[in-house]
Amino acid sequence: MDTVENSNPIPKHLPQSLIRLAELSQNLWWSWTLEARQLFELIDPTLWYFTHHNPVRLLMEVTPERLRHLSQDPTFVRQYSAVMKMFDEYRQGTGTWYGKKYGHPKSPSIAYFSAEFGLHISIPIYSGGLGILAGDHCKEASDLGVPLVGIGFMYPQGYFRQRITQEGWQEAAYAPFNREESPIRPALTPSGTPCKITVVMGHRTVAAQVWRVDVGRIVLYLIDTDVPENSPENRALSARLYGGDQEIRVCQEILLGIGGIRMLRELGINPTVFHANEGHSAFLTLERIREFVQKGSTHAEASELVRQSTVFTTHTPVPAGHDVFPHHLMDRYFTAYWEQLGLSRDEFIRLGETPESRGQGFNMTALAMNLAAHVNGVSREHGRVSREMWQHHWPGLATDLVPIKSVTNGIHAPTWIGPEMNQLYGKFLGPDWAERCDEQAMWQRVSDIPDSQLWAVRQLMKRKLMGFIRERARTGWINGHLQSSQVIARGTLLDPEALTLGFARRFATYKRATLLFRDLERLKRLLQNHWRPVQLVFAGKAHPADEPGRYFIHEVVNFCNDHKLGGHIAFLEDYDMHMAKFLVQGVDVWLNTPRFPLEASGTSGMKAALNGVINCSVLDGWWKEGYNGANGWGITPLSPTTDQQEQDAHDAEEMYRLLEQEVVPLYYQRDLDGTPRGWLQMVKECIRTVAPQFCTKRMVKDYVETMYSGATARTPSSW
Repeated sequence: MDTVENSNPIPKHLPQSLIRLAELSQNLWWSWTLEARQLFELIDPTLWYFTHHNPVRLLMEVTPERLRHLSQDPTFVRQYSAVMKMFDEYRQGTGTWYGKKYGHPKSPSIAYFSAEFGLHISIPIYSGGLGILAGDHCKEASDLGVPLVGIGFMYPQGYFRQRITQEGWQEAAYAPFNREESPIRPALTPSGTPCKITVVMGHRTVAAQVWRVDVGRIVLYLIDTDVPENSPENRALSARLYGGDQEIRVCQEILLGIGGIRMLRELGINPTVFHANEGHSAFLTLERIREFVQKGSTHAEASELVRQSTVFTTHTPVPAGHDVFPHHLMDRYFTAYWEQLGLSRDEFIRLGETPESRGQGFNMTALAMNLAAHVNGVSREHGRVSREMWQHHWPGLATDLVPIKSVTNGIHAPTWIGPEMNQLYGKFLGPDWAERCDEQAMWQRVSDIPDSQLWAVRQLMKRKLMGFIRERARTGWINGHLQSSQVIARGTLLDPEALTLGFARRFATYKRATLLFRDLERLKRLLQNHWRPVQLVFAGKAHPADEPGRYFIHEVVNFCNDHKLGGHIAFLEDYDMHMAKFLVQGVDVWLNTPRFPLEASGTSGMKAALNGVINCSVLDGWWKEGYNGANGWGITPLSPTTDQQEQDAHDAEEMYRLLEQEVVPLYYQRDLDGTPRGWLQMVKECIRTVAPQFCTKRMVKDYVETMYSGATARTPSSW
């Protein structure tokens, strides 16, 4: 789909016979392809570990002697040749699902806008679930052959690095990441020149350069304002993800939406469908209207053209998750712009309002819903909640007729599967299981996996997690980053034989990370049972401006430090994709305790289930449609109108009851050979039911068939 050649410098010490290792390292296809990862690991296993599985850094740091030795090693050369053949065949894209069904387009026809993309730890331009979902969406689009192009931001400082002080408080640290050590390179226009754009925003003109990231068959383009021609103020606009005040946020969103459209034009890419992943990029609709008006359409004609070809996905029912900008900022940055749309100020302001929100600010979700004909929530339950939440946007329309659909989130199975579980699935489901992961019939063969083999793999993955935890603590101690008391709180006393519960996600207050601590005596009895011990592993970040979230982290860390809890609780610092893989693969139970109905979907539990980890969760988001009574545990919440204290007390009581009466007994009920047959039966049911339904292969197909296919733009001449 993209013919621009790789312009990244080739490491000078790379032998000619292995020269394409550089090319391979620059395409994130390696990140979800086991054979490619194994090839890089063979180069230097220790260095592969210490570079956090980043082949760009690996090739920069490995010794020339080692590379020369490998170039003469027949076994390595054979594997190298086999991987490069796989890579070439993959990029050719013949026989893809999309190609078979819709044909093979010559250029991208779907533009996917998102404020963050979680692709790999080497590109830290994500904060949490939204970014990980966007990254998985791109990877699956590549696998299926969907002609998609991604548009986002290059954040030179990325998201913050988390440090927990000795007193247990989260501190945020920002530092530029080294793009030379990441699979990122300058984007070029069709003429071969570096792609650059400018956006006029009120009194300021902002320049930006564009970077590209190759994600299999597709390309992600990233906007970066850190260029010499900008003032320090403008250079800082793209510095950090979700940093700064409202003015910085509105400028970032102008750059993402309006700048993103202009970037596509500079690159010679003309999509027919535009997908706004959350409201951050909703200004893209205004820029497209401006283009049509400039070509002679009326504002009404242009708006309808844009509406028909725009898809909008809303990800949260939490009010704080919807950007609302004060009118004075809209005046500051759009006074000259609304005239180009053929609008007065009042008409422009109304684009960002609903009938009930007049005068309350410019709402980006309202803008998106006003100018997108194809709107969806991210789970069946979230679709229902969104229709209720936004029903006032369609006055007089019954709630069930509100035009908000649902496409439930999924996960990219090859990215999140543990290598040991991957091998097991390959043996019993077939070597092509990942390519067929949305086929329910295939997953019935999980029953054929012998209990002994499944249990052995699950125990091995847990031991790997414990090794990872101990090594991080040891490194922190050696480097002087951790005090002796903190080493214990980081999990060095955790037992690989004990039932391990995992809780890792953004520390937003509605996710209730501290729910399990409401009755400490009851928790102590669970944790310190000599015969059936339980342990807890926590990880996650709170937004630096979210003081209640920071306080939740402080509370959890204090419990980790409490000697009365016997070292059975750990908090892992600086949660990221790399750590997430160890957690979702290595714990026994995945906890999720959101306050109903505020969890739009969630995806961490899907990743856990794919790896044989059982979910214990409030019936909200994806789990409400995933739970069947036999594939995990569900907490039925009270009505959302119930007092919050009463909700918390009820849900905590149900959590304790499930742990005491069902979870713990089932885990420790063993045969004479030490195998927990009942537990493994539930693990298999969990895998069978969750894996095919909650994968991105099903999700992206749903987007293509229910959202993208209907979003076909008409040309102005049809009017």
